[in-house]
Amino acid sequence: MGTAWNAHDANKMSSGKAFGQALAEIAKDDPRIVAVTADLAKSTNTGIFGEQFPDRMFNVGIAEQNLFGVAAGLAKTGLIPFASTFAIFACLRGGEQIRTDCAYQKLPVKVIATHGGLSFGAAGTTHHCIEDFAIMRAIPNMTVCIPGDAYECACIIKQCVNVPGPFYLRVGRGMEPLIHESEEDCKDIDGNPIKIGKAMKLKDGNDVTIMAVGIPTRDALIAAEMLEEQGVSAQVINMHTLKPVDEEAIIEAAVKTRRIVTVEEHNIIGGLGDAVASVLAQSGKKCILSKIGIPDEYGPIGKPEDLYAMYKLSSQGIAETVQEIMGAEIEEEDWSDED
Repeated sequence: MGTAWNAHDANKMSSGKAFGQALAEIAKDDPRIVAVTADLAKSTNTGIFGEQFPDRMFNVGIAEQNLFGVAAGLAKTGLIPFASTFAIFACLRGGEQIRTDCAYQKLPVKVIATHGGLSFGAAGTTHHCIEDFAIMRAIPNMTVCIPGDAYECACIIKQCVNVPGPFYLRVGRGMEPLIHESEEDCKDIDGNPIKIGKAMKLKDGNDVTIMAVGIPTRDALIAAEMLEEQGVSAQVINMHTLKPVDEEAIIEAAVKTRRIVTVEEHNIIGGLGDAVASVLAQSGKKCILSKIGIPDEYGPIGKPEDLYAMYKLSSQGIAETVQEIMGAEIEEEDWSDED
């Protein structure tokens, strides 16, 4: 099985639509919530909110820098603005305004970045966003979340209202296959519901840990099933919150399996893999780490599923990478005084 989806999957709720519906739902009981768009209400599904609350919807036109400046101004009046645009325009074109206008002042501006990663593959390199994890993680006061599917997106939207300060949430283009059956089904294997800042173990295993974030999380689960048939017991952990990252979950995985593979739709520099590596280095725990992501290069134009397969973000690619590290020996340190 690969990453490709079909018409049946496409008829289900997309992450973008989930954002719009969840926002409209919580706005009914919270008059502080407003939405701001840069002439992309339809593409980002902010229009769902605007249809129900037209007097709380603001379109600044194709001006992403102004988008976040206006959102900051609204936040200064006591409102909670949800500012939405494509991920590449949010983190790069509007990056300074997010940093200085929103984060520096610790304002509760919720940045909803759609079409993240390679999900807008056919639009070309200008619309691929593989730098946002690194950028947003480095901004003080910022919380960073990347849900794995539409239902996780809805749950996180409802929770982020109560998270102080700026918030960055990245989703795909929409129509990506689901991991869960409903919002109520967004739980780990122990029955704990999804919670910002807490990783979710989706499958248990003893030989290797696959830590995934965003759209590839579903393929990580499929890869784990494939590996079981090959005699490899893989646990899968959904790292939906990249900042603050769940350090406890990372250390526990390292101690348990001593092999970790990270999977992310992002440059291998500055994203999930580097966050995990930093925690491991500071913990002193011995562990083999392999990072699956986009090499430090600009990707070609193509269908998202083809690009995922190219960069081993598909279930087959993940399984192959896991098998590559299963044969690696973990050497014990030699602390003797011999030369």
